[in-house]
Amino acid sequence: MKTKILTIDGKEKEIIELPKCFSATIREDIVKKVLEAKKQKQPYGPSLVGGKQASASGKIVHKRHVWKSGYGRGQSRIPRKSLSRRGTQFNWIGAEVPNTRGGRRAHPPKPISMINVLKINKKEMKVALISALAATANEKFITKKYERIEKIKEIPFVVESDIVKLKTKELISGMKKILGEKIFEVALKKKKVRAGKGKMRGRKYKKNAGLLIVVGENEKMKTNAFDVANVKNLGVKDLAEGGMGRLVVYTENAIKKLEGLK
Repeated sequence: MKTKILTIDGKEKEIIELPKCFSATIREDIVKKVLEAKKQKQPYGPSLVGGKQASASGKIVHKRHVWKSGYGRGQSRIPRKSLSRRGTQFNWIGAEVPNTRGGRRAHPPKPISMINVLKINKKEMKVALISALAATANEKFITKKYERIEKIKEIPFVVESDIVKLKTKELISGMKKILGEKIFEVALKKKKVRAGKGKMRGRKYKKNAGLLIVVGENEKMKTNAFDVANVKNLGVKDLAEGGMGRLVVYTENAIKKLEGLK
């Protein structure tokens, strides 16, 4: 499988042979399995001692003629705490149980149930990463993920490593030439205010996946216009979260590093 190395201006520099991982068999089932195992949720729930900090013993004796007895008072048998007393007369109020004021919650969220304990084998993780990389060079997966893109040629996009030296304004104009006007519209990271009540529930903004730039091991890039990942730390979530076939631009050095991946 061959592709072109493009300059910053979008012109052809040379043709190279791509690493074998880009032409590997795509295993969607394993990628989905890995993404499921990588899911994270912030555990939440009430305090473990919430509603239990009152000194309600939960044992009121109901025998006759016994000290501190609840016999003959016509009161329900729930845990109670005494606010005051006068001799053998007690001012009791219910406590601790869910149907009392200040009691614990009946069926609260369980934080333990929210902790993901799924694990993935090393070989499966490797297969998933190779499959996710191969999907970035597959027209079928890219057009499925981005409905506005009808046809795409010369994938994956490989650019000379000088791109990491560009500032954001120059990078955006360079990407327009590399990707073309139609693909660039989809590739640019956009953020908008969500419609509906989600705005009040901690998820005010929505953003698209946009383009991912994969840089070499010793390269650094800082921009807010696109997502950037180092080839050393590249993961399945970067390439395939929300669907396989993400638009990715690889630098020349990143492609060289991927040659050892089989």
